[in-house]
Amino acid sequence: MFDVIQSDLEVLNEGLIGAVSSSVELVNEVGTHLVTAGGKRIRPALCLLSARGGKDFSLDRVLPLAEALELIHTASLVHDDVIDAADTRRGEPTANAKWDNQIAILGGDYIFARAFGLIAEGGYGDYVSKRLAELVCNLSVGEIIQDHTVYQAVKDLDNYYERIQKKTADFLEICCELGGLVGGMSLEDTKKLAEYGHCIGMAFQITDDVLDIMQTSEKIGKPAGNDIRQGIVTLPVIHALNVSEDAAELADIVTNPEMTSPMVDRALAIVRATDGVDVAKAKADEYLQRARQVIPESLPAEIKDAFVQVADFIGDRDF
Repeated sequence: MFDVIQSDLEVLNEGLIGAVSSSVELVNEVGTHLVTAGGKRIRPALCLLSARGGKDFSLDRVLPLAEALELIHTASLVHDDVIDAADTRRGEPTANAKWDNQIAILGGDYIFARAFGLIAEGGYGDYVSKRLAELVCNLSVGEIIQDHTVYQAVKDLDNYYERIQKKTADFLEICCELGGLVGGMSLEDTKKLAEYGHCIGMAFQITDDVLDIMQTSEKIGKPAGNDIRQGIVTLPVIHALNVSEDAAELADIVTNPEMTSPMVDRALAIVRATDGVDVAKAKADEYLQRARQVIPESLPAEIKDAFVQVADFIGDRDF
């Protein structure tokens, strides 16, 4: 789906390693580990695709922005892993597991700082800096909302949608918006791409939550049922809490900070026995359909097709 920007992504990957390099050996080791630990590069890819849809595209111009977006994402994941006490991500040891929480947090802070250094060096102006500051604020607010409701049998969908918007959808929206802006796209089309980014972001997180219920640990690169284990209630679980005959038992499990692996397995079984996964998939499909509808007609055919393929990938992905 990213064939049209494959060479751009290769340059980006090289730039990421350079962006986190340091004369301090441990800092360099941590930074390199984090930016080479895999990942789909969806955020910088969306930025690059959006920029290539504009009339003033220049890879040199947009590359620091795309790199900064991926670094912000990487840094936020490092902090998430510390909060979640996660040992693996994408099948690789997390920074907190490989070193310790202190090194991981400081490594994340270092990467955040390098991201904003790239933005300053790129000279993108106040609006881009303001939007990226809002992004980091929203990522933090999303985590706070989530942390405030852990180990609670929350049945409120509004809380869930606000959380995933701030944690995921706002990010993809900004990637598309700022890529289009820097690439010289019209204001109208930039707004359309921003909406596209919002919609695929909502769908991406809902799909992620479905995978946590349905897939194996080996497939998704982290423990299956990890959200339940951490007391995080997602859309399929919320639906089960509202409709299952075993809702009371499920509520007892998700509100228990001392839950065991058999309890997690039982919670998964209760959720899977309802149509919660189907409801969540339908909601994701609704967002993806809207995303396809708002792709600007003015885009070059190969760029437009890539945006369609991204939406298709999110709807079909199983990892």
